[in-house]
Amino acid sequence: MITKESIDKVYDAIRVEEVIGDFIQLKRSGAGYKGLSPFTNERTPSFSVSPSKQIWKDFSSGKGGNAIAFLMEHEHFTYIEAIRYLAKKYNIELEETQQNEQEKEKANEREGLYLVSEFARDYFQQVLSNSEEGKALGLTYFKERGFTDETIKTFQLGYSLDSWSALTDEALAKGMNGAYLEKTGLTIVTEKGRRIDRFKGRVMFPILSMSGRVLGFGGRILSKEKQKEAKYLNSPESDIYHKSHILYGIFQAKPFIAKEDNCYLVEGYTDVIQLHQRGIKNVVASSGTALTQEQIRLIRRLTPNVTILYDGDSAGLRAAIRGVDMILAEGMNVRICTFPDGEDPDSFAKANSLEEIQAYFDEHTQDFIRFKASLLMKETKDDPLKRADTIRDMIESISKISDPIKREIYVRECAKIMEISEEVLFASLAQMNQQQVLKAQQELKKAQKETPMAAVKTPDRIPPIVYLEKDLIKYLILYGAKECTFEDKYLYYDPETGEEKTQEVSQRVKVFEKLFLELQADEIELSTLEFKEIYTFFIDKYQAGLEDISLIINELPVSMAAIIASFQAQEEQIRLHNWSKKGVEVKPKEEDLPYAINGIILNLRKLLIDKKIEELRQEITTLEDEGEDSSWAFQEVMDYNVLKSTISRRLGAT
Repeated sequence: MITKESIDKVYDAIRVEEVIGDFIQLKRSGAGYKGLSPFTNERTPSFSVSPSKQIWKDFSSGKGGNAIAFLMEHEHFTYIEAIRYLAKKYNIELEETQQNEQEKEKANEREGLYLVSEFARDYFQQVLSNSEEGKALGLTYFKERGFTDETIKTFQLGYSLDSWSALTDEALAKGMNGAYLEKTGLTIVTEKGRRIDRFKGRVMFPILSMSGRVLGFGGRILSKEKQKEAKYLNSPESDIYHKSHILYGIFQAKPFIAKEDNCYLVEGYTDVIQLHQRGIKNVVASSGTALTQEQIRLIRRLTPNVTILYDGDSAGLRAAIRGVDMILAEGMNVRICTFPDGEDPDSFAKANSLEEIQAYFDEHTQDFIRFKASLLMKETKDDPLKRADTIRDMIESISKISDPIKREIYVRECAKIMEISEEVLFASLAQMNQQQVLKAQQELKKAQKETPMAAVKTPDRIPPIVYLEKDLIKYLILYGAKECTFEDKYLYYDPETGEEKTQEVSQRVKVFEKLFLELQADEIELSTLEFKEIYTFFIDKYQAGLEDISLIINELPVSMAAIIASFQAQEEQIRLHNWSKKGVEVKPKEEDLPYAINGIILNLRKLLIDKKIEELRQEITTLEDEGEDSSWAFQEVMDYNVLKSTISRRLGAT
């Protein structure tokens, strides 16, 4: 963990106009700067930067904050990634809190894996551009695909020499760790101990994280004499590369996905590259793997809207169908566009202009309900039994949607398409939901039988997260502009004594800044729609300089004003209660604010970790049923349990 002193140095050094100026063009306007919004398509500048206040405000999207908030919004960094980025920009050496030897070793190993991966990326690029073999084979292949020099540079494409150990020999000669080369899969060690290159004789596609670090590679074979070898070969799973957690092209696409508020999803590397080169830059690929929940959530960080672009053949259509329900289950919106027979996104983009591609998308992109109906109806034809199965299949997809309004709209749409009464579909949907409830109750009863009664806790009628979110909103509204000193206590192990120790970190910020940065750092999104709207509204107001909520009470919607009034009444009732007669000493509310807010944030983290652990356990069951490796998921469960234990101790220490 980065020390408080290091974070303070970063805050002292950063200049908001310098940070934002690296990403958008700013022009002097009075005492501040103005520019075009990077979050919307606008022609008149509404993006304002105040050097004196060290904040920015985008009036077209309503977003705003400090330099770190900009990086988190624009580059989709986590809080820690933003701190590291700024430290590098301002040449600040970050100090970490003490770690035990095992933690240090693990951290050093992960960094070592990144280093050898980035070395390999640079080496493959150099071979492609400068070696005779690279230019004759690799560069020729890319040029034949129609890739420009700019595109090759943007996607950091390269070539691996058709030699048994060219990369390995070069890496070892430059001091790279042989064990890390093996763990990333760049080098294979034979039974006889010989080191050989995994990707020999292939053009190389680096796979990057959202922040641009090299996680792994995809390699395509070129030699026609090696038909027995796989056409495409990916890096094996490692501590830094989990193929089910990564989307190819996410680093290049992220600003365009956020700006367009839509993500195009394709299957392969060249699909992404060809569309990007044509001007469709908000596109990523699942890289040949079946779409996973982790990949969908990666997109959800940028936009709730997904458009699936798959081949028009039967395999492509089945893949599109499989992805629809998973995307809907994550509360996102999904549309589908398929291509003519014999075409895929790569070939279609290569053969058509940007205007023609966009026109095709506009004409052929369908809402998931129409796409699924048209596809399934072709298969059922005049068979009434198959038609009934098709309707059930569509209702099952609709049941994945959590928003009741969207669910009702889709039921009515389905009724029109399938020429069946809405009443029957609503009844079918209710029956399906009831079956899901019964299944959940049966699982709970089973768990109660298998678990001692003392360990079973009956779930509250209202989920605990709703109570936490309600408290968070209350503190944001009533005390958002209040400046407080937040003192966090971090537990760590002293490697010399083996004892657990506590380190205190103090930071003085406004309540709304604390809540905003903490929720952004952990990517916490409020689950209750009403609270989410209130949170966004008041964060925007406080960032714009609001000091007293009474000044805006008249412009609030009636429902929001009623909630605020209830919060104020509760606080007043507590204040006026005669606690002294009962021998209870009540501290001023301001003294308890940091304690209460830290408690809310830590408890929210615990609930989210519990949810993630449960998802991973389900993933482990699925992987084991399919005979797939689940060791990485077991390790993640262990890591989350350690983090949960740490949070529990911090809650006890606050």
